[in-house]
Amino acid sequence: MSKVVRKPTMHGEAHRSGRIGWLRASVLGANDGLISTSSLIVGVASAEPNRTAVLLAAVAGLVAGALSMAAGEYVSVSSQADTERADLAREKDELASSPSAERAELAAIYRTRGLSRDLAVQVADHLMAHDALGAHARDELGIHEITRARPIQAAVASAASFAVGATPPALLAALLPAGELTVALMAVTLVLLLALGGFAARLGGASVTRGALRVAFWGAVAMICTALVGRLFGAVV
Repeated sequence: MSKVVRKPTMHGEAHRSGRIGWLRASVLGANDGLISTSSLIVGVASAEPNRTAVLLAAVAGLVAGALSMAAGEYVSVSSQADTERADLAREKDELASSPSAERAELAAIYRTRGLSRDLAVQVADHLMAHDALGAHARDELGIHEITRARPIQAAVASAASFAVGATPPALLAALLPAGELTVALMAVTLVLLLALGGFAARLGGASVTRGALRVAFWGAVAMICTALVGRLFGAVV
């Protein structure tokens, strides 16, 4: 009776490192949108509790902040992408001009990671025969596909997440009387910051409590400082 040989089944693993790019941009944008817009509204309301002025500040802060986040993220990530492209172009030239030296360099990297001399050379030979540039990009330059710089993706994620974060305080500014806005806005913002910080920490595999409190603390500091500035400015004027 013959035995049935079962093929090993592949299992997918969802690693958090694949979320690094969009998670960083999205969390940063939402945090900035919520904190900066709420702080701006609190500061203006403390200086001049006029509903029209407060609402104008909220809308202007939302639009300007979203565009600023998009531009800043695009420029920053584009610089990273330019550096990666320059490094890859240089590595490509070196592979074409001195493949033996590049093979030895790759083998030396594997030896530092614990492989024997012969095995390191074999691995380097196999990987370079398969994809020489990819092997050097990954193991020499540290450039991985999941962490490659993507400027447009980062800019869109930052602008959209900023707008999402700035929308709740802007809606409160439109719906609540100026006299009741400051306290209600600060309370709602802190609750949302706790939720956002905890959610981001959970996605990143960190402590939910620590992440939530960290974000809420700095949001509270920002709103208190702008409220004091607004109060002082309003008193002077």
